[in-house]
Order: sequence, then C-alpha cells, then structure tokens
Amino acid sequence: MISYLRGKIAAVTLTYAVVEVGGVGMQVFCPPNTLATLRTGSEAQVFSSLVVREDSLTLYGFATADERDMFELVQTASGVGPKVAQAMIAVFAPDRLRSSIAHGDLAALTAVPGIGRKGAERIVLELKDKVGPVSSLVAPAQAWRDQVHEALLGLGWPARDADRAVESVAASVEPGATPDISALLRDALRTLSKT
Repeated sequence: MISYLRGKIAAVTLTYAVVEVGGVGMQVFCPPNTLATLRTGSEAQVFSSLVVREDSLTLYGFATADERDMFELVQTASGVGPKVAQAMIAVFAPDRLRSSIAHGDLAALTAVPGIGRKGAERIVLELKDKVGPVSSLVAPAQAWRDQVHEALLGLGWPARDADRAVESVAASVEPGATPDISALLRDALRTLSKT
C-alpha cells in the first residue's frame, strides 16, 4: 500500500493531480476539496489509497489521513466502489460521514451522487458498527445546513459563497422540518449560478 506521496505538484486538473516523486509523475485522483489545496510547482503531501483492479492500478489522494481511512472503510460495503467512495468524501467531512452512517441518516447518504435509498440502507447496515466513535453529533434539524455547505465546498465553491447560498435557501425550510437535501443543494447551486 502507498500511504502517502510527498513531492512537487507537476499538474492539477479537474479530477486529478500529478505528484512528482523521485523523478516519477504519479497520477492521483482527488476530490475537489483536496485539489483546491494543491498548487502547481509547490511541494505537497497527499494521503493516498491504491486501488488494484485486473486491468489497472489507481491512486486516490486526500488532504488528510482521516479522509483516506474513511474512503477505504466505505468501500468495504457491498456495491461501493472507489468512485462512489470518493464522491462520499467530496460531499461529507469524515466526522459528518461517520455521524450519518452511525445514526442511519439515509437522507444525507442519498444526497451523494450514485447512492440511492437501498444503497444507503446497505451502507448503514454494513458499516454502522465499523465507523468508530462519532466525535460530534449534529442536531438533526440543523444537519441539512452542514450537509449542503459541505457539498458546495466539495464542488469547489469558496466558503463565503457556500455560506451565502445556505442562508438564501434557509428561508424555505420550516423550523423542525427534515428537508430534502438534494432539493436544497439544487436550490443553493441555482442561487450561486445567478451571482
């Protein structure tokens, strides 16, 4: 296993970065929030996970070891491959993902592209006892704010714009209601596209 790469960033694209390690350019597929921290020509450390398939060896990279560990853990659930696992890390911070799985928050998990209701139920069933301690519990009524905010950050929006978009859609949520996260995310993206 390749635990991390440290070296000069040779290139950054929309889906991957190239890290030069010992004269070799290693292509590392990263979520948008990790790619946003990398600058061409600068030194960086990327925590990585090597996914071995019959026809390929693919490196996935993350900003923190915790993100990498969650990426590897969620792939142990049936039907979750590296692309869906990477999408989960792009949408949720590791603590929020742990909380969603531990508390069976299907609405949050189905907000991840590629995960339907049955897939979310399977993930909760198979991983609920494996995610470890949940460090911070979010009140369910306010959880949607964090989910939408993290999803916007994962899609590459600056924190200030994400904050503004979350506040703009908050008016449509009734107090104490459990809103549809996907619909709120779409509304937030519409708000951001108008500015």
